[in-house]
Amino acid sequence: MHLLQNQDGPLVFGRWRKQVAGRAGQVWGGVRLLAPPRGYSPDFLTPTLPEPGGELDDGIEALLSTPRRRLRADLTELAEDRRIPAWGQRLADGDVPSLRALADALRRHHRLAVAPFWSHIRARFDANRAAVGAAMLNQGLAGTLPLLHSSLRWESPILYVDGGHLGDDLHLRGRGLRLVPSFFCWPGPTLLKDPDLAPVLVYPVDHDPLWLAGDPAAPSAAPEIALGALLGKTRATVLRAAADSCTTTDLARRSGISPASASHHAGILREARLLNTRRVGGAVIHHITPLGAALLHGNG
Repeated sequence: MHLLQNQDGPLVFGRWRKQVAGRAGQVWGGVRLLAPPRGYSPDFLTPTLPEPGGELDDGIEALLSTPRRRLRADLTELAEDRRIPAWGQRLADGDVPSLRALADALRRHHRLAVAPFWSHIRARFDANRAAVGAAMLNQGLAGTLPLLHSSLRWESPILYVDGGHLGDDLHLRGRGLRLVPSFFCWPGPTLLKDPDLAPVLVYPVDHDPLWLAGDPAAPSAAPEIALGALLGKTRATVLRAAADSCTTTDLARRSGISPASASHHAGILREARLLNTRRVGGAVIHHITPLGAALLHGNG
């Protein structure tokens, strides 16, 4: 809901926003007031499930089971920055019909903004799970945490989140920290507001900026010719091959060149800030930057 009310991440979410935003108002009703484009939104909207990988129904059931004190505390926090409508006050009082109306609105939102794109979203989750699993096996926790996002910095025993947007320190007090990848978390990791809740760090998955741009392997002739003239035919092919995150071996196979040549061209594209590269376990993963995506798609 946040991303549908702001213009963040235009290269990644712009086309999705155009497809969804026109009908979102009819689907949400006043629920958007609980998830403003900036700032705090109630923690009870993102319940932590006992087991990872739960379905929508599990999340809805957890929301419907929110204790009244949690509803009141979260909505009181929200009211510090904005006016809460009358139905929000009823929600804070634990009114069951209001809770069910909220659950119905969230189901409608899921059908509109998530379900039609689920195959791609799930693929991003699967890729993240594989990359993080490989990193944990090969590098341990200390080597994995900084790979989750560029703003994360591990200096044992403290995990720093650069940027200053999370506010106060969070002390785990032996409770552990659950890491939750999110497709719609942008631009950096976030935490639940209440320090007494089970600690959860939500971080963005890696994105393919061209996920709704049609087939990136078959662009129109004019941009392809121009891109080849600018970068050289082979380097343009390598950039196009990296539109979906891949290893150096995959990059070489897709481009029809040797792994050594693929690594060389990827290095030049990286220096030009058209590609990012990171090591995950024994593999080197390349993915296109927003600048590279704009150049590739003719929007630069």
